[in-house]
Amino acid sequence: MATIEMTNIVKKYGDGFAAVNDVSIDVQDGEFMILVGPSGCGKSTLLRMIVGLEDITSGDMVIDGRKVNDLAPRERNLAMVFQNYALYPHLTVYENIAFPLRLAGTLSSSEIDSKVREASSTLELDEHLQRKPGNLSGGQRQRVAMGRAIVRNADAFLFDEPLSNLDAKLRGQMRTEIARLQRRLGITTVYVTHDQTEAMTLGDRVAVLRRGVLQQLATPRELYTRPVNLFVAGFIGSPPMNFLPATVSGDQVELPFGTITVPAEKARAAEGRGLLIAGIRPEHFEDAQVVDEETRRRGSTFSAHVDVVEWLGHEAYAYIPFEAPPEVAEQLDQLERELDGEAMRTQLVVSLDANSGISKGEDAEIWVDSREIHLFDPGTGENLTAGTTTA
Repeated sequence: MATIEMTNIVKKYGDGFAAVNDVSIDVQDGEFMILVGPSGCGKSTLLRMIVGLEDITSGDMVIDGRKVNDLAPRERNLAMVFQNYALYPHLTVYENIAFPLRLAGTLSSSEIDSKVREASSTLELDEHLQRKPGNLSGGQRQRVAMGRAIVRNADAFLFDEPLSNLDAKLRGQMRTEIARLQRRLGITTVYVTHDQTEAMTLGDRVAVLRRGVLQQLATPRELYTRPVNLFVAGFIGSPPMNFLPATVSGDQVELPFGTITVPAEKARAAEGRGLLIAGIRPEHFEDAQVVDEETRRRGSTFSAHVDVVEWLGHEAYAYIPFEAPPEVAEQLDQLERELDGEAMRTQLVVSLDANSGISKGEDAEIWVDSREIHLFDPGTGENLTAGTTTA
């Protein structure tokens, strides 16, 4: 196992484009670190610099106390699992797993056999050892790639979007397998993904990247409850956080649908800022008719016209249209483009109890937990309330 220290890491190409720009991350011994962000944010480039497949323009990469900037990949003792598995199609599962050990040439045949069978047992591949990759499912091929990493006794595992080629059901299964394996082995792991579900369920800590710049490094819970800016708030969460134009006066926040009362600490953080963007997650709303009196007192209610209702069995989502003023719309338009086109300035998404009586095309009374509101600067995207506590 090992620590991985990245200090002011920069990767610039010949045309001056900075794929990674001044990123500093310390991965602790045995930690499961996630690098997440949209396509082109620099996460895979950063991973390739860790393993030595990309040169570092500036900054220091230190693994277990040793600076490795100029070391070849084979000298870093890291094991990488690629998105496309990178298996040899003409070799059996056994031979694929054994390949790095035979290449090293330091172990006897019996020692190699012991390591291969130990890894195959861990990954439940025993019955597939004589099969070739072309005859395996996507999940089985991924386990073979992981087995090849395990047998090396590497200091750290590096995963580059290993589940992106699998269907949704298999991705869920493999997430669980990877989490169990990492916990059992206790090995330092850096895992790249664009899927925020993987990031939130797998990582001890998550580094969110945008355009090569580190936005926030925190536990999944902290990212979700205290995002530092609009980008992190919009990227983490499904459905994403609602963003609404807002103004603050005292402890009152004016939204497109009415005024809600917020904790004084949150109001003070945004005092005198003029037009803001309010962020509230869908699950912090509810049909006011199904909220008990005690819960109702912890928030505020407003009336709105519901355009569409989606019933999913265990819950429902109501969609309430609105329009944002130009000062807010420009910022949210840009965010929409980066986050795969989520409609962030045209509709409010409200999560409802499955027994809610709210129907499409009707006016409804909506309750909101106003303690959970975030207030963002529309110019910089900064979360002005990130340091406040829920009252």
